[in-house]
Amino acid sequence: MTYDRLVCANCAAPVSEGRCRVCRASRERLQQETNPWGSLSPAALVTMLIVLVGALALLAHQTV
Repeated sequence: MTYDRLVCANCAAPVSEGRCRVCRASRERLQQETNPWGSLSPAALVTMLIVLVGALALLAHQTV
């Protein structure tokens, strides 16, 4: 869901305008959730990279 159509329950203004602290906090949280890599920890990213390199090495070894 995008925040451009949400209305703040605290100030009754659009959340995208960020008029009050509740709006600004909600806008920040929603912007962070739109980034799919933002919620992954660095350890999870490193693990995914290692698995990808391992899979590529197996594929290269099978074709030789």
